[in-house]
Amino acid sequence: MSGQAATAPAATARGTVGEVFRTFLLLGLTSFGGPVAHLGYFRDAFVARRSWLTEAAYADLVALCQFLPGPASSQVGMAIGLRRAGYAGMAAAWVAFTLPSAALLAAVALGVRAIGAEPGAGWLLGLKAAAVAVVAHAVVGMAKNLASGRRQAAIAVAALVLVLLLPSALSQVAAITLGALAGVFWLTATTPPDDGAAGAGVPVRRRTAVVCLAVFAALLAGLPVLAALTGATAAGTVDGFYRAGSLVFGGGHVVLPLLEAEVVGAGAVDHESFLAGYGAAQAVPGPLFTFAAYLGALMPVAGSPLLGAAIALGAVFLPSTLLVVGALPFWERLRTAPRARRAVAGAGAAVVGILAAALYDPVFTQGVVSPATMALAAVAFVALAVWRVPAWAVVLGAGAVGFLAL
Repeated sequence: MSGQAATAPAATARGTVGEVFRTFLLLGLTSFGGPVAHLGYFRDAFVARRSWLTEAAYADLVALCQFLPGPASSQVGMAIGLRRAGYAGMAAAWVAFTLPSAALLAAVALGVRAIGAEPGAGWLLGLKAAAVAVVAHAVVGMAKNLASGRRQAAIAVAALVLVLLLPSALSQVAAITLGALAGVFWLTATTPPDDGAAGAGVPVRRRTAVVCLAVFAALLAGLPVLAALTGATAAGTVDGFYRAGSLVFGGGHVVLPLLEAEVVGAGAVDHESFLAGYGAAQAVPGPLFTFAAYLGALMPVAGSPLLGAAIALGAVFLPSTLLVVGALPFWERLRTAPRARRAVAGAGAAVVGILAAALYDPVFTQGVVSPATMALAAVAFVALAVWRVPAWAVVLGAGAVGFLAL
């Protein structure tokens, strides 16, 4: 990224907040298929049809957001909104892309609170079986991309063993940290992305970027202390979801084990409700991170499920916002630093192991409770991996089969 692009004020944006909001709202209502599909929708909408940015600039944004922890598609959307209409455009892009799925999942949570998540309910058994298939499919895909080499595979297995034998949120953080260190000192250098772009041209001042990175680090370190000192429900919710949003490398599915450790491990949400919501999250458009809205609605703050949903949603996305703004001016140097790329490769391999551990417990142990649910999970996996049926259709179909036959 050029120095001019890195230091120019955000006032150089060329569009309006309204057009950013309208465009991203349409995408938020129709973008099924997960982060890879979202990036395809974004390219069609902003490069091919509207020419808001060039192919090279879009590729540069995608490379940056895949390098950072957090939901890549949401981060790309934030960066496009920032480029088009400044910081207000960034906020508009996030709200519009996130709101539809967050509202739907919060509504599902209110329904679960009303009718309960009885372990033997057929629809719930179907959703949990679908979750087994979805997570297994994600593990296979991520392993091919992030843990295909011998050393990456060894890091993944080590992370799996650590998390299975010492199940806690702390062990997951330790696995990611150790994976990054193993990447720095053990993995070979990776080739930086060759997208032909000199930079994405997003206007962020270096001083603003430094402040955002400092705030990110201060919150990551300070929120656990604040939650422990105050004992407030809201502080604990913000701490747990902020930490989960800060440590997700490799795709939205990795948020599953992190949030499971935070909310189920703490007894705030039961396993049945957690997996039912995760299954429902596969059937709505938009980012998978909006699963946080579902969980927050089941963890009311001041007696309000909607306030809990809003706090959890904001907390899980806040790290991504701070990191996108903070990294943009330094992206060219960061993306070519061999140690940084090796660290990300090591962390990515570790999260494959963490997600594989979550596939066993709680997803498989809670989702496969009979031969019928095993059969349904197997059919759902084949539908995803071989027949290429969209995840939302698989989830809805499994829920219907469970309701009618289980």
